[in-house]
Amino acid sequence: MVATFPAPAPADVSGVSLARRPESVAPAPVGASLGLYLHVPFCAHICPYCDFNTYAGQSDLIPRYVAALEREIVAQGVALGGREADTVFLGGGTPSLLPTEEIARLIQACRNAFALGAEAEISLEANPNGVDERYLAGLLEAGVNRLSLGVQTTRRRGLRVLGRLHEASDAGDALAAARAAGFDNVSLDLIFGWPGQTTADLAADLGAVLGGDVGGTVPEHLSLYSLIVEPGTPMADAVARGILSVPDDDASADLYEAAMATLAAAGFVHYEVANWARDSALASRHNLIYWRNGDYLGAGAGAHGSIGGRRTMNHLLPATYCAAVERGEAPVSNVESISPTTAMGETMMLGLRLLRDGVSLPAFDERHGRTLQEVYGDVVGGLAGQGLIECLPDRVRLTPRGLMLANDVCARFV
Repeated sequence: MVATFPAPAPADVSGVSLARRPESVAPAPVGASLGLYLHVPFCAHICPYCDFNTYAGQSDLIPRYVAALEREIVAQGVALGGREADTVFLGGGTPSLLPTEEIARLIQACRNAFALGAEAEISLEANPNGVDERYLAGLLEAGVNRLSLGVQTTRRRGLRVLGRLHEASDAGDALAAARAAGFDNVSLDLIFGWPGQTTADLAADLGAVLGGDVGGTVPEHLSLYSLIVEPGTPMADAVARGILSVPDDDASADLYEAAMATLAAAGFVHYEVANWARDSALASRHNLIYWRNGDYLGAGAGAHGSIGGRRTMNHLLPATYCAAVERGEAPVSNVESISPTTAMGETMMLGLRLLRDGVSLPAFDERHGRTLQEVYGDVVGGLAGQGLIECLPDRVRLTPRGLMLANDVCARFV
């Protein structure tokens, strides 16, 4: 079956206007503003489920690392001609381990090296037990205007299973401190599907967050991630040995559906598979760059970047990364050229995660020089026939049924 698309109309079947903000349309056009990702690989403690490039016990390396990261940002700015950037995201690891003066130094380096607008979104990830009002006020002064707190769950049993060192009260204190410091854009990260979690546990998490019991206020944004037991992690070993048991796919799906219903009833916009915002304007602008298959710089140890059809990964070890930068070398360990075919597949895989917007037909044509129907008409037609994809006049997007099988749907475009 080949997909057929309806004639253009002013509104889709749900009555939602098709006039969308350019920054939400997938794929992003060639030359759109960059996202700048700065990786901070240091942690006080490595959680048993984590497979990110993180290291504990290396805090003495932080001053050297910040100097190297600043130097890489400058070099990248020169190489890219001071290109326009719209977002900065300090992720990790635990960026909140850095003193606010060091964070200010890195943000200023981004401003000096790139055309970073005054209204740029500048996000930082933080652990609830590592911040207070004074520190958070320092972040605001440094230029951070969006805070992401790794709450994960409010259930003490869940926190211990996940290896988190904070308590639910720490999460509340951190959010309250963020408000007192002046933050008006805060996101909370939650995890579902952890070993032993019940629907009552998830309901308690969401009830506490939406009811203002966490910090006395409701956050602007929520990320809700299904726990993936990654090979090689301590949690994977515990599951393999029968020490822990994670919910099966059906149980995880039940949790996800319950979360969607609860957040919809609370008025949150489910704009991406794992992300909700109180208003569409509060969607993560940095992560939208990823989902729109846009260009982003990855700076720091183990950081990934993708610019102009060239994907890079930096040296993993912080000391190795620092040494390369100090020698005046690019700290890149792997480079991949993205073929036109791969780029089109990634546009579909990423763009379909945008639940309201999906993949734009005109934007696909403009970005890739071919129509979506020409390239993927058979695939889209088959998925539409199964009720997994909806074909609208200007875009394709997942149906509610397709959302529950999103990984399988997206894999069809590989």
